[in-house]
Amino acid sequence: MDDIFLYVVIGFAAQMIDGAIGMAYGVTATSVLLSSGVPPATASACVHAAETFTTGASGIAHWKLGNVDRQLLWRLALPGAIGGAIGAYVLSEFDGDTLKPYISVYLLLLGLVIIWKALVKRSLEAPKPRSVAPLGFFGGLLDAIGGGGWGPIVTSSLLGQGATPRYAIGSVNLAEFFVTLTISTTFFLTVGLSLWPIITGLIIGGIIAAPFAALAAKHVPARLLMLAVGLVIIGLSVNTLVKTLL
Repeated sequence: MDDIFLYVVIGFAAQMIDGAIGMAYGVTATSVLLSSGVPPATASACVHAAETFTTGASGIAHWKLGNVDRQLLWRLALPGAIGGAIGAYVLSEFDGDTLKPYISVYLLLLGLVIIWKALVKRSLEAPKPRSVAPLGFFGGLLDAIGGGGWGPIVTSSLLGQGATPRYAIGSVNLAEFFVTLTISTTFFLTVGLSLWPIITGLIIGGIIAAPFAALAAKHVPARLLMLAVGLVIIGLSVNTLVKTLL
């Protein structure tokens, strides 16, 4: 019961962050799980299994609100699912201790990207999004291997290229459901999904956090939240690197 409560807290914190700034659920949850000693493949499998529920609910909400560009959705979802399946298979075939420092470096870099996004103002005028399919593929690939990163990579890139924010965020959210479902299925067929206390805790925590995250998105400055998230992810990644290398 204590273990489930811990993962409820992790799921709550991760969903609060994701719901408030539209990204970083997987990065946050995976960083915490890795720092607590959970193997990379297990951490990614559990996080993506839980994310299947949260992204599904989020994607449906965006669809009903008219925030989804159907063409952009499928240009992201199909290559993203392929990249996610490959990434999950690759992660399941390698020793967790060998991959852990590389994944921690990847998460550390994502933390820096999030901080950079918080500090740099972008122009609203930019060309139409380019290379959407390759972006979706590599977003899915790195998301599966690193346990997170779809939002920071794909959403950030689309917004940086000039996509309309509501359509970029809505389409990426709904596409993420198909990506996480594919990743979870691949993990189920390779390493299995046996650690249900982690998955259940993450789901419960995420569901509880959803309404509070909406309030945070309304009242707490996104820039402040992004800075805090980036610093937490960097700290956890450095802690994991130190433990692994020493």
